Amino acid sequence: MKKNTASVVWDIAKPIADELGLILWDVKFVKEGARWYLRITIDKEDGVGIDDCVNMHHAIDGPLDEADPIEQAYNLQVQSPGIERELSRDFHFDCYLGEKIQVRLIKAFEGKREYKGILIDYDNDSVTIAIDEETEMKELLARSKIRKLEKELEKLDFNVTRNETKHDYPAYSGSYERSLKTVQGMLKKNKKKNQ
Repeated sequence: MKKNTASVVWDIAKPIADELGLILWDVKFVKEGARWYLRITIDKEDGVGIDDCVNMHHAIDGPLDEADPIEQAYNLQVQSPGIERELSRDFHFDCYLGEKIQVRLIKAFEGKREYKGILIDYDNDSVTIAIDEETEMKELLARSKIRKLEKELEKLDFNVTRNETKHDYPAYSGSYERSLKTVQGMLKKNKKKNQ
């Protein structure tokens, strides 16, 4: 079975993140408007800063060029998971068992599309959350029916300094137009061949 783009890039990015002391949180290859984006999301126990994003960006650039897993032009973005980190992989659920999460469904159930509760359990097919002390919802939360599942945003204490909460800022991101660099590399190779 052929791997999708995100899986191929995950295999390239994981050892690089490990070497840099980072946690590879997620990899997504998505189209937004007319553009494609390869988003590599990293994390770290004491929080991700812009330097971590830049270091990962530089470290993965060469291996991505060498493997060349994506045919079309795209933007490469390296970012932190942010405050409302999306939970999609099993290890994400392991990290947040017993924590408050919010779930957005593809279709409304009983007039609601969004539910908040405590993550109780998960398996390959479903996620169990406790909405209150008496209610556990499992069938409702089949993974195939979930649009987005993320850590619930908690109120931040605004009396702390930025450095003490740097891991809670979602906007750490490095990005560049990868297609331009790829085209420049191709032009150099063709120029050498023609000489």
